[in-house]
Amino acid sequence: MNRRLVLFDIDGTLITDGGAARQAFGESLRAIYGYDQDLARYDFSGRTDPQIVFMVLRDAGYDDAAIEAGLTRFWDSYLGGVAKNVQTPGRVRALAGIERIVATLAEMPEVTLALLTGNIEPGARLKLAGPELNRYFPFGAFGSDHRDREKLPPIAVERASKVDGYRFEGSNVVIIGDSIYDVRCGAPYDATTIAVASGKTSADTLRAENPTHFFPSAEDHDALLAAILG
Repeated sequence: MNRRLVLFDIDGTLITDGGAARQAFGESLRAIYGYDQDLARYDFSGRTDPQIVFMVLRDAGYDDAAIEAGLTRFWDSYLGGVAKNVQTPGRVRALAGIERIVATLAEMPEVTLALLTGNIEPGARLKLAGPELNRYFPFGAFGSDHRDREKLPPIAVERASKVDGYRFEGSNVVIIGDSIYDVRCGAPYDATTIAVASGKTSADTLRAENPTHFFPSAEDHDALLAAILG
């Protein structure tokens, strides 16, 4: 039996949050750093939350020391904003096909499900609570573990080994996401990468990254399942 560690991205892959996190980011940047510029020009897709903070504030002329000094207060403010924003009924929802594929995988003894996301973990859990997806993902690797997304797959592998005693490697690690960074973070580890064009990144852009598999969405259940299981 070929075992698989299946790592799902969150935003644009599992769910859409209706702008809940971006709104909280903007409000918290203003409250903590006095940042008052427009975030619309930034594509957050695939970037870790800490990476986004540094990217935006460095562009605005803040030095790293000033950014670091405000981070604890920023995260407190951000999480409070996300918690408030996700309470709006219907704002956060699972994307097409996701509930079925995740439920199928969760029933398979040869599959270990986990998250690989740029979200800090408390924010990830807030987002997944509404669509009731947290129950499928007892652990993962998060933006709160490392600012660099390429450092996250080994963290997920290490945690999986502690959960079920099995050491996943190479193509038995499956990374599913909607951004170029989801594909790129798997390349150094020879992971199976599955790009799904359910987020903001175009199908052509995703295909140009040469993922192992490409899908327009998660709706083709049988084909996606076959790609995951190899």
